[in-house]
Amino acid sequence: MSLRVERDKDSGVALVTLDRPAVLNAIDLETAAELGTVWREFRRDDAVRTAVVTGAGTRAFCTGIDRSAEVPQPSSPYSLDDPLLGIGPKANDLWKPVIAAVEGMACGGAFYLLGESEFVIASHEATFFDPHTTYGMVSAYESVLMAQRMPAGEVARTALMGTAERLTARRAYEVGLVSELTEPGDAAAAALRAAAVIASLPTDAVQGTVRAVWSATEASRSRALSLAPHLVTLGNLPPGRQAELFEQGRDKGGFRLR
Repeated sequence: MSLRVERDKDSGVALVTLDRPAVLNAIDLETAAELGTVWREFRRDDAVRTAVVTGAGTRAFCTGIDRSAEVPQPSSPYSLDDPLLGIGPKANDLWKPVIAAVEGMACGGAFYLLGESEFVIASHEATFFDPHTTYGMVSAYESVLMAQRMPAGEVARTALMGTAERLTARRAYEVGLVSELTEPGDAAAAALRAAAVIASLPTDAVQGTVRAVWSATEASRSRALSLAPHLVTLGNLPPGRQAELFEQGRDKGGFRLR
């Protein structure tokens, strides 16, 4: 199993950990399926009232889809299979609060999880970046999800700069992506404390509040996400060229923290 799930029946809090530290908690097809299954299980488990999602170790929260994953695509240009579309709690109709706890890198497909969490807690050493444009790929879903969390100019700069620039935890806090900063290694503990407080409150009131917050942006978000697959299909370079750019960029190692 590439996912660890721990349920505390006393507090009503579940801890979901991406457990693939050897590949910086990148998500393969198995992990993507496991995440969807876990969120759906939480919908029917009344003992789980709040959840925390994090990554094993301190090097990375999640680095998006595993580059070794093979995702066959339909021949139609109007169809696109993205295995990460189903990894978030809201994609699985879970309206119990979810808090993301970030240590190390959070990039690319990690934004699918961050964008569907209620809020984000990060250590001072966390960094956030979106590598898509560097590798000839459109940042569509990631940018839409981050636009719900950060000012448009910050989203544009992060997405357009690709691997050339990383958002520090401090900057992420300043622009509203992160709600709390912790010492290195303490993000999950802080998230669990916040989750325990929320879980102790009346369940119906909490879940209704979650729905109310999301309803504020749901229409614009749904409309933007409906355009994403077309933008990806039109704008992405062929996979072979993407792989070539990935190999070129992987060894450069240069980036600017902001």
